[in-house]
Amino acid sequence: MAKIRVGLLFGGRSGEHEVSINSAQAIAQGLQTGNNANKYDILPVYIQKNGVWIAGDAAQNVLESKIPLSSEDTNPSQLWQFPPQVQAVEVWFPVLHGPNGEDGTIQGLLTLMQVPFVGSGVLGSALGMDKIAMKMAFAQAGVPQVKYQSVERSQVWSNPCIFPKLCDDIEAALGYPCFVKPANLGSSVGIAKVRSHSELERALDNAASYDRRIVIEAGVTARELECAVLGNDNPKASVVGEITFDSDFYDYETKYTEGRSQVHIPANVPENIVTQIQEMAIKAFKTVDAAGLARVDFFYVEETQAIYLNEINTLPGFTQFSMYPQLWKATGINFEQLVDQLVQLALEK
Repeated sequence: MAKIRVGLLFGGRSGEHEVSINSAQAIAQGLQTGNNANKYDILPVYIQKNGVWIAGDAAQNVLESKIPLSSEDTNPSQLWQFPPQVQAVEVWFPVLHGPNGEDGTIQGLLTLMQVPFVGSGVLGSALGMDKIAMKMAFAQAGVPQVKYQSVERSQVWSNPCIFPKLCDDIEAALGYPCFVKPANLGSSVGIAKVRSHSELERALDNAASYDRRIVIEAGVTARELECAVLGNDNPKASVVGEITFDSDFYDYETKYTEGRSQVHIPANVPENIVTQIQEMAIKAFKTVDAAGLARVDFFYVEETQAIYLNEINTLPGFTQFSMYPQLWKATGINFEQLVDQLVQLALEK
């Protein structure tokens, strides 16, 4: 039987470029291990930080070394030019985290190519990426969330009379502590936990430098639980895991510094809470019209047993040690089986 040519698309123009390379390396190994080695032929396709697509030996070298290529020597005329090897791709496996990777942009391009691809389509990806649109969709579906407000950059960078009033309104509605987040960035970039009016002003100004849309969430004292979802029309939920950390909140440094955070799988929570989270994870998956894979994050307030949906991530980190594959491993699906199922789900979709 002929092997299926999988285009492994990685790198990209977001701040999570290096994270993407790590995920892609793990997926490439998974698709070339055991039975998968007889089923799939991998074509690495690397998108440089300036947007140029590269295939062949150069892309393979980045995948193996984990060292991004410099964009300095790239001719701008190469933008929007696909390497000739791309024509042989039968199914795409995009491993692009953050803007221009999991926000619907690359999904739209792959849709126009008329080649199947792993993961959510344009709608699911866009809703999953934009925290404000996501929250509005979850609110419409009746999914519990913490209190929040949304503002735009134009309100933050407005005249001196409007901005203080904006901060007063946020303060009155949400109180402290609260979290200020750019609407369209991943990996906790630009997020701040604030406890005072002056910190709120600084955090809003900083978030506005990253995105024109900003969300502010009320802080809760809660445990952070996560559940993985796998499937298309009939998705399944994994066991529930928990993230603990030694910092004030789960920021970028904590997330990517070894030893700063710990994963507990399965999470030590009552069975009825596990069931509720699994049901809410599948509901969130269907609400945004996700496909293939997603990781859904929750806040669990132990004292009241309240569960709040935090966010859905339609293209979560995918190294051997990332939460998504670890949750499925604990559920009974190992890494090799997981990447195989994702490719098959793409072909089915």
